[in-house]
This record gives sequence, structure tokens and C-alpha cells, in this order.
Amino acid sequence: MRRGTQVEAGIDLNIEAGKGSAVSAQRVGSGGADIGISDLATSMQAKGKGANITAVMVIYANSPQGFYWLKSSGIKGPKDFPGKKIGNPPGDAARIMWPAFAKKVGIDPASVNFVNISPPAKVAALKSKSVDIISDFYNEHDLKAREFGADLGFQPWRELGVNPYGNSLIVNTAYLQAHKEQVAKFTSITQRAYESCVKDFNPCLQALTAAVSGLSPDNQRDQWERIKTLMRDETTALGAFDAARVKADYELVSTLIGIDKAFDPNSIFTNEFLDRKVHMPAR
Repeated sequence: MRRGTQVEAGIDLNIEAGKGSAVSAQRVGSGGADIGISDLATSMQAKGKGANITAVMVIYANSPQGFYWLKSSGIKGPKDFPGKKIGNPPGDAARIMWPAFAKKVGIDPASVNFVNISPPAKVAALKSKSVDIISDFYNEHDLKAREFGADLGFQPWRELGVNPYGNSLIVNTAYLQAHKEQVAKFTSITQRAYESCVKDFNPCLQALTAAVSGLSPDNQRDQWERIKTLMRDETTALGAFDAARVKADYELVSTLIGIDKAFDPNSIFTNEFLDRKVHMPAR
């Protein structure tokens, strides 16, 4: 599909629907796709298994992950998760990162049962009580708040100190080396697009609703306000990685989950293609 500025920059691309961070990291890492989106911690695990990937821009500087439940179920917080059913897709980053979350909270990672459900079925599964808990991104928070009201329980990972970099733009490293100019253009366009949407969301909303039918503009506005919270890191340029944070993420994944083959954390990212003068505005 061709998309506006990308055509102007001489980039002709096919956009494929994703199936979670793990699948995206594997697909890009094996060369099945040139560019993808995957949270950084999942990408680190994939790289440890041999995936040939380099992250060129972070979209969510803060972890978007959160767990949702119904207070009427008797769950007060993560300490009550043992013995419960958590619904999410098998390739979901929350499931892969679960051991880190569980150990941070102080519960046995093996004490819950994961149930495979598709992303669109999460709210219905929680409502029907076929699962006790669902994982989801913070940008979808308002939909659940309206659906469940005061009965909604919520725990964002970042508030418990589990805050690895979230969704990041990853590139197959061999493709990057062979097509550096194309990757540079794509990354630059992506950074500029996010910068433009932060400054004025209306043109971005119009483009989004024109490209995807059935979207609620009000819901997309709500989501965008949450996304800006996830994007905000006032210590770096918009989309840039901080080497110390990447190292801390690597140590978290290595210690609490495991990385099959160790590597230098600096080898999984580059800020080379970003304009370091572009920052998120102050709150």
C-alpha cells in the first residue's frame, strides 16, 4: 500500500497486519519482513535466539502494558493473580514478559493460567468471566473504563517499576546494511509523522479514519492522549534510545526471563537516523 509522504520520499511499501511483538521480531529477524514493530524486551529475547534485528526508533518510551480485572471478582491487585486465568494472544509481549512482572510483584510466574484469546475478544472475555484478567495496552484504557466503570481494576506495569522500552521500530540488520538510505528515509518520515501528530492531531485523525473504516473519532482522540503519555521521555529526542536504559532493560530480561545467547545491548539499537533536535513538548 502506498501512503502519502512515503511515496513522496520514494518509498513504496506493503503494510501487513501484525500478530504481536514476538511474531514481528521473529519475522523481521529471519528476513521475512524488512521492517516491523516489536517491544524492545521481546526483541532482545529474539536477538538472543539469533534474530538479526536492529531497533531504529522507540515509539513507546514507556511500557504500555497493563493488567485489567473486575473488582467484583475479589481481585484487589497482582498479589491476587495466583490461581487465576489471564487472557491474551500467545504472541503477546505481556505473556513473554510475564516472568519479569511476576518476580517483581513477588508471585510465582507459574501460578497463573494463560488463555489464548484474540485482541478484539479481550473485553468480551473479561465481561463474560471466561477469564479473570486480561492484558492490554494503556492506549485502550478509556474503552474499558466506559465498559466497566467503577468495577474496573487496573495495574500498569510502569508504576511497579517494570518499565522497559515498549513498541519500537525494528529493521532486519542485513536489510539495514544493504538499504541504509531507505531505512534512513523511513525512520525520518516516521519521526516527523509522530512529531506532527503531537503538534496537531486533527490531520492525523482525518488520515486515520479515511484509511480505516469503522473507527470512532472520539475513541481515537482518547487513545492518542494515552499514547502521548507512553511516548513521553523528556530526557531524549522523540524516538531516541538512551543507552543506559537499554542496558537496564537487557539486564532485566537477562536476569528475570533469560537470554539464550548474550550480546552487547548497544548492538540492538541505533539513533543514527533520528533528528536529535525533535523532542516531545512539555506536559
